[in-house]
Amino acid sequence: MQAQNVTVTEDTLVVDLTDGRTISVPLAWYPRLLYGTPQERANFEIIGDGKYIHWPGLDEDLTVAGILAGRQSNESAESLKKWLTSRPSAIKQPVRQVAEKKDRYEK
Repeated sequence: MQAQNVTVTEDTLVVDLTDGRTISVPLAWYPRLLYGTPQERANFEIIGDGKYIHWPGLDEDLTVAGILAGRQSNESAESLKKWLTSRPSAIKQPVRQVAEKKDRYEK
């Protein structure tokens, strides 16, 4: 299982694998990506023979195996809050309510 390309939209993380599969998961699973700017999200590295994805500006690391297994971030709310408040004011974004995003998908 190796990543060959990554795309991050406003609400989705998409990983194209070398075996032809594409994984798509909600960005809400990974709060640092959710709160990142489009430029920060686009600045990633595929490392470890495609087994890991690293966002240096967000201090976020994901494994392809973890994404495939459906593992969400296990960062505590306290840690996330500390990270958010440490970000330079030029890139701070309003706090998003993940629950509000859910309404878009309900019918």
